[in-house]
Amino acid sequence: MDILLHALAHALEDGIPMLPFLFAAYWVIEYVEHRHSESIERVLAGGGRLGFVPAALLGCFPQCGFSAMAANFYGSKVITLGTLLAVFLTTSDEAIPLMIAEPGSWDSLLALMGVKLAVALAVGFCVDFPLRRWIPASVRGGYSGRSADVDCHEHEESDGILLAAVKHTVHIFLYIIAFGFALNLVVELVGEDAIGALLAQAGPVQPFLAGLIGLVPNCVASVLITQLFVGGQLSFAGAVAGLCTSAGVGLAVLFRVNKSLKQNLFIVALLYAVGVCAGLVCGLFAG
Repeated sequence: MDILLHALAHALEDGIPMLPFLFAAYWVIEYVEHRHSESIERVLAGGGRLGFVPAALLGCFPQCGFSAMAANFYGSKVITLGTLLAVFLTTSDEAIPLMIAEPGSWDSLLALMGVKLAVALAVGFCVDFPLRRWIPASVRGGYSGRSADVDCHEHEESDGILLAAVKHTVHIFLYIIAFGFALNLVVELVGEDAIGALLAQAGPVQPFLAGLIGLVPNCVASVLITQLFVGGQLSFAGAVAGLCTSAGVGLAVLFRVNKSLKQNLFIVALLYAVGVCAGLVCGLFAG
């Protein structure tokens, strides 16, 4: 019982100071979603073969609504495969608000988002131009020049900006406490030295493991990856891999709205391969 209480106390001590930062971040996010979502949809849907450029930039906005929006557009043949991947690769779900809430992590946040943006632009361009002829239409799917009336609004208009921000903050705060408690409990039971040794031994493998975690279509994945990275248990290379594959609910929406299982599996495999490769390359330079 003492171990449980000690782990919970540490989780609360780490989590409570983050609340003001989290609320401020989510208020801004909800404001943009409520006031400008229709304009953002028009930008994403109107890009054509060059849509990967605005898509990569929009994906940097810290939420997973755009990845769900992009999945809807891809399933309706409004955007290209490169545009879809660009959104998925820059989407970080809850990572940005969580790292904003940790001022000591701001430099790492800028580096992470810079890498993700560069990877998204490169992959979007390569998939839609030089590699397009090598990808069979049966797995490429996507853009055919026909637009459809796609409803992509993810927020609840009835909540209002303030209430939506409060709900989002509380929801993620509970995740933070839960993961903080679990991690602290592991530390209490196993010991910091043992955990450090295990992670050190798995160093080169971290991008492969983190990339798999990132594919989980839920904000749980980005919360876990971010908490491990901020806590020092996950390397920069592992964080890059995990957050590149962390498209939030976008993958779940893709499997719901796009009828081709072959295309969906190809996208998941490509997203994972790109995320892991990006992490491995970063590992060569980050050490």
